[in-house]
Amino acid sequence: MHLSELTHPNQLHGLSIHQLEQIARQIREKHLQTVATSGGHLGPGLGVVELTLALYQTLDLDRDKVIWDVGHQAYPHKMITGRYNRFGTLRQKDGIAGYLKRCESKFDHFGAGHASTSISAALGMAIARDLKGDNFKTVAVIGDGALTGGMALEAINHAGHLPHTNLLVVLNDNEMSISPNVGAISRYLNKMRLSDPVQFLKDNLREQFKQLPFLGETFTPEMERVKEGMKRLAVPKVGAVIEELGFTYMGPVDGHNLEDLIATFQHAHKIPGPVLVHVSTTKGKGYAIAEKDQVGYHAQSPFNLATGKAIPSSKPKPPSYSKVFAHTLITLAENNPQIVGITAAMATGTGLTKLQEKLPKQYIDVGIAEQHAVTLAAG
Repeated sequence: MHLSELTHPNQLHGLSIHQLEQIARQIREKHLQTVATSGGHLGPGLGVVELTLALYQTLDLDRDKVIWDVGHQAYPHKMITGRYNRFGTLRQKDGIAGYLKRCESKFDHFGAGHASTSISAALGMAIARDLKGDNFKTVAVIGDGALTGGMALEAINHAGHLPHTNLLVVLNDNEMSISPNVGAISRYLNKMRLSDPVQFLKDNLREQFKQLPFLGETFTPEMERVKEGMKRLAVPKVGAVIEELGFTYMGPVDGHNLEDLIATFQHAHKIPGPVLVHVSTTKGKGYAIAEKDQVGYHAQSPFNLATGKAIPSSKPKPPSYSKVFAHTLITLAENNPQIVGITAAMATGTGLTKLQEKLPKQYIDVGIAEQHAVTLAAG
């Protein structure tokens, strides 16, 4: 199947791994050609190609809802939801929007541009679904950077207190630090921990303990600690934290292995309550230059695909707003040590990298936490 024939994501149902790999290659080719020509976000979309295809093969997108945390992570989503043939118009007048846009497609369920909102939105949809007596799957896809935003943590805290509300959170983690955990051992431990026999043993042991006259219906704190300790033997550290917050944790799983991803998502859909699937991906996957410089190739102006170098404009351009802003801020801050520049993980886009280089003591990066940044400034 050619990607141009894919007008509805449900057409992915029943495709073989080989066919999905072919579509993945076509998505990356189109993504690279488009951004190289017109500029835009590059690395995020390239990193979630297999994740998107595997997730969508396990869902009915006429009913189920997927909420992407940042719009530029959803470029593969746009291509397989009927927008491939117009994708070349990305970020141009009357063209495909650079972010999710509800009026652009019925598959764009929430119109967020930036980070940390997806779990809140997905949980709201899941609660509304249950109140209406409806039945569909709700999935939030969020990056490891966005997970540092306070709103995402507030949503996780809320969801963890709703054990009967079905919600799947997919954590797209493109940090390399977890790579040793990805592989056969991790897959086996998760399969074992969440398998029916192990669940049966846990339930059966609980019932047996209840029959003991000195315990009855309640577990002593000591017995609860033993039970929790046994459970964590098969859970990585991050998973133990997630499970403490009320989620069932699965992962890490290789975010570029379609077979493993499909099996993991199929399993996750069967688990009641809030579930988090931890997926390890490589930002810029499939374009070696972007894989080596993941920060520099997060977004790019038009560039030469062969060399990765920016293409100089034929027309002289005025300096960008961020450059003028940075120059002015540095001039003012040099004469006034009380001036401090604060950014929420957007130092490059706001021009504050220059302030960081010149006056590091007057520069603060709070991570993806805009709410905290503004209140910090007020303080």
